Amino acid sequence: MTAAVELLVTRLPHGEGLPLPTRATPGAAGMDVVAAVDVVIPAGGRTLVPTGFSVAVPDGYELQMRPRSGLALKHGVTLPNAPATVDSDYRGELQVILINHGMGPFEVHRGDRIAQLLVQRVERVEFREVAQLPPSSRGAGGFGSTGT
Repeated sequence: MTAAVELLVTRLPHGEGLPLPTRATPGAAGMDVVAAVDVVIPAGGRTLVPTGFSVAVPDGYELQMRPRSGLALKHGVTLPNAPATVDSDYRGELQVILINHGMGPFEVHRGDRIAQLLVQRVERVEFREVAQLPPSSRGAGGFGSTGT
């Protein structure tokens, strides 16, 4: 088993009493994060929901925010920019953009689980310009070129 990646967390005043992000089950990949405020998202609307926490993601990693499948299935509520990336040099509050694709308004209450967080390694890359790319079996085929 590999060592856990440590994320430093600062609880903001409006995050008092809220749980730290946590896995709902031992096998869960994501850690649930909760809303720090009450808000109503109208049908077709979107809003930025504060979590009450700031984090320090270690260099070489990113924190991804992803939708919760239950909110998407039951209410049509998801993240329009999923997965959202929190960079290692960001120190502001974690906030989640939620969009309501449902037919009516959706109420978010303080303490509701609104997204899940995953920590992912980020590979450092450098682009090198070349006159021609090496060939591959697929070539330039895309957008449905591999079948239905």
